[in-house]
Amino acid sequence: MVYQRFSRFRWPLKLFLLCGLAGCQQGISQPLRPEPLPQEELIQVYMNQNQAGEYTDPYRQQTRAGDNLEQITIDAIASAKTSVDVAVQELRLPGIAAALVDRQQAGIRVRVILEDTYSRPYSQYTPAEVAKLPEREQSRYAEARRLIDLNGDDQLSPEEIAQRDALIMLDKAGIPRIDDRADGSAGSNLMHHKFVVVDGRTLIVTSANFTLSDVHGDLKSPNSRGNANNLLKINSPELSALFIEEFNQMWGDGPGGKRDSRFGVRKTVRPARQVTIGSIPTEVQFSPTSKRIPWERSSNGLIGKTATTATQSVVMALFVFSDQQLVNLLETVHQRQVDIRALIDPGFAYRPYSEALDMLGIVLGDEDCKVEADNRPWSTPITTVGVPRMPPGDLLHHKFGVVDQQIVITGSHNWTAAANEGNDETVLIIKSPIVAAHFQREFERLYTDAVLGIPPAIQKKADAYKQRCQRVSPRPGRNAQTIQPAKNANELQLKSTPKGSKTKQLASQRINLNTATQAELDSLPGVGPSLAKRIIAARKQKPFTSLADLDKVSGVGPKLLANLEDKVTW
Repeated sequence: MVYQRFSRFRWPLKLFLLCGLAGCQQGISQPLRPEPLPQEELIQVYMNQNQAGEYTDPYRQQTRAGDNLEQITIDAIASAKTSVDVAVQELRLPGIAAALVDRQQAGIRVRVILEDTYSRPYSQYTPAEVAKLPEREQSRYAEARRLIDLNGDDQLSPEEIAQRDALIMLDKAGIPRIDDRADGSAGSNLMHHKFVVVDGRTLIVTSANFTLSDVHGDLKSPNSRGNANNLLKINSPELSALFIEEFNQMWGDGPGGKRDSRFGVRKTVRPARQVTIGSIPTEVQFSPTSKRIPWERSSNGLIGKTATTATQSVVMALFVFSDQQLVNLLETVHQRQVDIRALIDPGFAYRPYSEALDMLGIVLGDEDCKVEADNRPWSTPITTVGVPRMPPGDLLHHKFGVVDQQIVITGSHNWTAAANEGNDETVLIIKSPIVAAHFQREFERLYTDAVLGIPPAIQKKADAYKQRCQRVSPRPGRNAQTIQPAKNANELQLKSTPKGSKTKQLASQRINLNTATQAELDSLPGVGPSLAKRIIAARKQKPFTSLADLDKVSGVGPKLLANLEDKVTW
């Protein structure tokens, strides 16, 4: 661990020693590449920003550090003799699509499940439809066009579409695919899985979607290295059988058949399942868990149970962290003098609902001084929480934790209530120091140059909140608190509001997120049909009570949120 944390000091010294012996020329600035770590025979770990690996990006033709997650997936698919099952939120990489087409044409059964938001080929979008997409989705569309447009003439020819639009490639080959509308609904919360099962024995389980931005990097940004993601390749018929069971629940009888697919909370309730892979104890749980089931039996409960076994350390690299019960458990772990460090993507780390704020001991209320229900900043805050410095355009997309450098928590499951209660997700617990070493090294790489503690701008916001509002720190089980903005520092008033009730009286012309029709939501600037469906799906799981709730819906970014602030109510 010491070696990893201070590797930035060790490598220049080694270069100096080598140059002293070999007479190196001046101007050398590149650090030596770290040695690859040992791999378990049956559970192999890969990171797309792994500094010990190197490959040539097949789309930008750049040789860069990292493991080629796409090629690892292609190789697994190419080995198929009987079947390939793919469940992934989004599939846009033509290399993976070509591998699936090859297996389909060889007479092997191929099945694909996608999230409904991303189940339409980008080449089929009309200009009018593109204009209605949220800003973030328009950027994704533009990137997809760059990928498909092989000759760069800003026109998509039939030949280019046939070679580079992944979903068109699947459809032309006759590969059956469904999305989470196959159960007759408008779509589950999110079909967020990212796994492949080959021949009922080889598993790919990853945090990455099969997209350029999640695997290789953005075409528009040469310095992008892809959102930081991990991938496991696992050889286990026993574990594969559990993933096939999950796949089959969602698949039902496939496209065009009965409405017998099950997504989200419609799936059969199943507890965490344990298997042994070689000699490695492994546990898997598939989300979501109905709110009727005790939290302790949910996926987040499994994460919490695993984290509380720590006696020395817990490190976390998370896209988003917003589960209050989970951070409360981590506080009890911290109180046992366990070293806790956390990195969260900069886009989510300092939002009012982020549990990074609890660990840092600060509160950020909204414009009406409301705080998250049961919010509980740590009584003894830590400063080992922060955000990594990422290549331009890249995100921290991991969803992993490492306990005592022995146990790994990973999968597709973000540490949020939405993932726990609404999304189709995977949580894997793997007890192996060899597997854990890969995740620990990745964390240390990200932590080395991270920005830790409370940034000045966030501290300023927290101080302003204290000046403007009376500090309230509800304990678990209490009602949410609404705090009236003060006319001056001595005129603060507190009003208790039952959890889930409406707390704003807004102009009648605003659109109510909890009651609006899809057409009404679609009429909002920057929303469009797909986002309107996701808003409806989100409110079915939990009614909107604030802008912070809307912010949790996929596709709602800061700019759109600011644009909708005076146009919606709940």
